[in-house]
Amino acid sequence: MKTIILARTAGFCFGVTRAVDTVYREAEQETGPVYTYGPIIHNEEVVRDLETRGVHVLPDRAALEALKEGTVIIRSHGVGRDIYELCKNNGLKVVDATCPFVKKIHRIVEAENAKGNCVVIVGDPHHPEVEGIRGWGREDTAVIESAEDLVRQVPDRAESLSIVSQTTYKLSKFNKIVADCINLGYHIFCFNTICNATQERQSEAQEIASDVDAMIVIGGRSSSNTRKLAEICSHECKKTFFIQTAADLIPGCLARCDRIGITAGASTPKHIIEEVQTIVGSEF
Repeated sequence: MKTIILARTAGFCFGVTRAVDTVYREAEQETGPVYTYGPIIHNEEVVRDLETRGVHVLPDRAALEALKEGTVIIRSHGVGRDIYELCKNNGLKVVDATCPFVKKIHRIVEAENAKGNCVVIVGDPHHPEVEGIRGWGREDTAVIESAEDLVRQVPDRAESLSIVSQTTYKLSKFNKIVADCINLGYHIFCFNTICNATQERQSEAQEIASDVDAMIVIGGRSSSNTRKLAEICSHECKKTFFIQTAADLIPGCLARCDRIGITAGASTPKHIIEEVQTIVGSEF
């Protein structure tokens, strides 16, 4: 008989729950057009469901610039200062669903720049959260994923640097990058802005993966935090499967696996997790 271990932290985090609830509420209350600036979360099922309720996704800045009426919901990833200004200038109603943990980083970036420090963001430069954080800093705000990136972007090692992190970044990797930068002689003020939910989710996933025959990680392919969970689990368990829904499970992939762990990214709805758990617990 299979033993299934479901991570306590699997699924929507506080920031995602808050953002998704906000969009559904606006869809019910607003009589005019409702938009999200980018998909509200990195989950295709949720985005499709909202589309059926009249909530449309603005894919980029150009689409937002063309908009002259309606409600624009800022997603949990947050945006730069310029997006708020654009919405105001176009006469759009703004509903801000930015995760409070991300908002905190925006305030840190502003405050550190005001002190005269150069801000460095550790994270994926192409991730919408990082792009939004950068939008609250000066033009010299750097985004790095290694100490080598910092050397290329900020060659002056006498400059005071304030380092923040993408909220979903891998903690061990963040700590290593900061240590490497300090060893290179940079004068650094470090702010660990990885959210507690991310740290707990990653720690629990690692613990479960080290004690099972197979590990299932559920979430959207474009979800940064889910990809990191899959990476962490694969280091601990060779049979780690990264899936979006139960339909992605390959028949026979769990053969001779008695202990199976399941976790999910912060953008994965509860019903998808429950469906995977039910199927894995059957004769799959």
